[in-house]
Amino acid sequence: MAKPTIKAVLLSPQREPGVKPLLVVGPSLGTSTVLWTEAAALLGDEYDVIGWDLPGHGISPAATEGFSVAELADAVVELVDSVSPGAAFHYAGVSLGGATGLQLGIKHGDRLRSLSVQCSGAKLGTPEGWLERAETVRAQGTPVMIQGSAQRWFAPGFMDRRPETSSRLLHSLRDAERFSYAFCCEALAAFDVRGQLGGITVPTQALAGVEDTVAPPSFAEEVAEGINAGGGSAVAVALDGVAHLAPAEAPAAVAGLMRTFMKENGR
Repeated sequence: MAKPTIKAVLLSPQREPGVKPLLVVGPSLGTSTVLWTEAAALLGDEYDVIGWDLPGHGISPAATEGFSVAELADAVVELVDSVSPGAAFHYAGVSLGGATGLQLGIKHGDRLRSLSVQCSGAKLGTPEGWLERAETVRAQGTPVMIQGSAQRWFAPGFMDRRPETSSRLLHSLRDAERFSYAFCCEALAAFDVRGQLGGITVPTQALAGVEDTVAPPSFAEEVAEGINAGGGSAVAVALDGVAHLAPAEAPAAVAGLMRTFMKENGR
């Protein structure tokens, strides 16, 4: 196990660093920073938005060995330090990117101004399911996941309404490096921070899609309840007509919720 290497994409206008607050956004398994393009554009006048790609996805190099979700969180902090050493930042992440956000809250809470955990949870799926998926993708490649992912990722009717967006996201999955994808699955198999939520003190919002079968609204509620039980401050919000990729499915709603939360609750 080793901290993986991840690369970043600037999703807001180029300007002098530090003038605007920093917002770092993280991806779902099989996607890339494309997931955040529209929501980031809506926030880019007020925040410096940096998106990162999972190992072997987007512009990040392939992983050569396994890693944990906690090590992904370490890699995000290292990435931020390469851009703006020691900077505090807002963080938002989807699914595996949201799980990474929870690990940031647990391990690097002093660096966070706010945390937005989207379409995610303190535990996702079962270890058996993730390990089986890892084995399948290692053998057959990521294209084998496209049909099932299309059904899980998007609420009914979205692919017909927004064919370009859904196609770009599914192309990200097709182009992901198979072994890195499998390592991500194995990281999720071992991920379970339900007992550590009470240690998160950064203001947190947990967003969920009502149509999400992977991380339903009950997962967001569990995250918020666990943080609040430890004396932290968290709120859960469910989005109608949204499945597993909220920033792509409902960019205006997600950007609006994030903007309000960062301004009113961020530190």
